[in-house]
Amino acid sequence: MPELDLVAFRRDLHAHPETGFDLTRTSDAIATELEAAGLDVTRGVGGLGIVATLQRGDSAAGIALRADMDALPIEEATNLAYRSRHPGRFHGCGHDGHSTVLLGAALRLARDSDFDQTVHFLFQPDEENGTGAAAMIADGLFDRFDISRIYGLHNIPGIPIGHFATQVGPFCAFEDNFEIRISGRGGHASMPEKGIDPIVTGAAIVTQLQTIASRSISAQDHCVVSITGFETDGARNILASNVVISGDCRGFEPHVSDTIEDRMRAIANGICAAQGASCEVDYSTSFQPLVNDADATTQAVSAAEQCGTVDANYGRVGFSEDFAAFLQHRPGAFTLMGNGTEGANAMPLHNPGYDFNDDAIDSGITYWCNLAKSG
Repeated sequence: MPELDLVAFRRDLHAHPETGFDLTRTSDAIATELEAAGLDVTRGVGGLGIVATLQRGDSAAGIALRADMDALPIEEATNLAYRSRHPGRFHGCGHDGHSTVLLGAALRLARDSDFDQTVHFLFQPDEENGTGAAAMIADGLFDRFDISRIYGLHNIPGIPIGHFATQVGPFCAFEDNFEIRISGRGGHASMPEKGIDPIVTGAAIVTQLQTIASRSISAQDHCVVSITGFETDGARNILASNVVISGDCRGFEPHVSDTIEDRMRAIANGICAAQGASCEVDYSTSFQPLVNDADATTQAVSAAEQCGTVDANYGRVGFSEDFAAFLQHRPGAFTLMGNGTEGANAMPLHNPGYDFNDDAIDSGITYWCNLAKSG
């Protein structure tokens, strides 16, 4: 059977992006290739997730290598020949590349007669919303498959092809989300004294929320509190009755998350009380902090060194990854790989003009294969 054209496969995934758990075409395309290569493929793990096992030797225990499959719900702004054919859906984070790289590694190892290990290839749904890893775990991932360690790989724009980056300990931030619903008393814009203006109240809350990072969290701790939404039900000549403030918080330590929530509730309730308004605060965690195991990170660094250069003390990164959920059940490590330094390959992740670099496919495959052979 001829070898799969991985560039064409990646571009086909790019042209047909699917989001969340709605990954019927993507999951089927990947699973079909794995089955054709002779791997033991389990479909439908945590929705449309895939676990493909390549067992060589006597032991069923092995490491797991994970890729994510889902796209983003945004419009693509490239002029690529293989640009998204589905309005409002776009592989703007490179998960089409991640899936292709892991598939390529599985196919390469399946052809390798000298390979004598067991490895589980995980293809995960719904990473972007932070629920796909939890769904696979809830569906018995670690009960049904004998996994000793687990590893993840993500492209990073602006870093050269063949360069990798990781570090021991906290690596990716937690992501907390909040919504503050303020209730006032609307009325005529010409008579604000007869109402309770939730916009003025909300504006004061927005301003004071900025003091959480600057005045309630140590400068030694990473803390970001971002307001990303401010919605009202007012109009040009109508004082609003309600305001909804929403946003996103990042950090690496549980005490930072706890402090943000405590201070946010105190600020919102205190300002509303002073203005005669009332509020409700919803605060939740979407992504746990990602913490790399020391021994697993050493293995990841060694695998990267065999196929390129690696920064083993890259520093913490502010984005979040639901690979963190796997690391709460098994030791493992998460690594970044270069996506290139020019053009669409250097555009930020989630930017409408971004594209995964096909030149990174081979270095990613080699990294995965090195890691699998190390056991």
